[in-house]
Amino acid sequence: MFEKIVEKIDLERIYMKITRKAYAKINLGLDVTGKRADGYHIVRMIMQNVDLYDTLDFEDNETGEIVLTASSPKIPTDDSNLICKVARQLQDKFNVKKGANINLVKRIPVAAGMAGGSTDGAAAYIALNRLWNLGLSKKELCDLAVSLGADIPYCIMGGTMLAEGIGEVLTEVRDLPHCDIVIAKPAIDVSTGWVYKELDSKEIESHPDIDGIKSAIENGNIHEMCSLIGNVLEPVTASRYEEIGKIENILEENGAIKAFMTGSGPTVFAIFDDRSKAEKARDAVEKSGLAPELFLSGPLTPEE
Repeated sequence: MFEKIVEKIDLERIYMKITRKAYAKINLGLDVTGKRADGYHIVRMIMQNVDLYDTLDFEDNETGEIVLTASSPKIPTDDSNLICKVARQLQDKFNVKKGANINLVKRIPVAAGMAGGSTDGAAAYIALNRLWNLGLSKKELCDLAVSLGADIPYCIMGGTMLAEGIGEVLTEVRDLPHCDIVIAKPAIDVSTGWVYKELDSKEIESHPDIDGIKSAIENGNIHEMCSLIGNVLEPVTASRYEEIGKIENILEENGAIKAFMTGSGPTVFAIFDDRSKAEKARDAVEKSGLAPELFLSGPLTPEE
């Protein structure tokens, strides 16, 4: 999650501008093992950043206002946006008098199961911490973030992680071996709340081997990892939206080691051990018209 910092001087003051990339994630494994009394689900997941990102520009202002603009009309720019919630939380907790002008260029698909909102929120924590000179560590940012979203701590840390609890208990995993990843989002939006409600209404028939996935990654065995990939939410979402299964079939018929849904969906990702196969599969999905948002990407490791 790299950033560029620029200091500019005008006739009245010095001000800072930070440009930050906010990377999407996929789930290499997603299991639900229970539910807390407060309604949060207890999960075990292997999370992985991919090289698909939003770009956010942050500039401080003296008015105290949080002014958000966005490249997509789908993105709310009022206080309902997670970026604004992060900024307000930091202002209130640390008595920050300055504000920020923030511009979001959106590339990660919306309502896609790729933590697009959470990763923008994570970028806001990291950038505003720097912009407002708060001096907080990543752990301190994660402790603040969990109250606004269970995926945000992972997005702050990035890389390859085992996520437990409600998603906030993170254990670093060895970097994913080199591979190519095709990401395909069909033209449907899925409500995460609906998916979990449906999951709660029935017994989970099969749980993915999260420990096995973790071991395969740490052994550098991409094929074994792919054989174990699983997501307990996929049967719920895929049973309602047949596009998911159709996209997976196209990807696997064109050389994917494995294709699977990420998060609550509907986005499908596929792992390849050969770039030309990945390009062929991407082109086949594009020709099908099933996924208007389509990307050829790869795993991303966290910044040093």
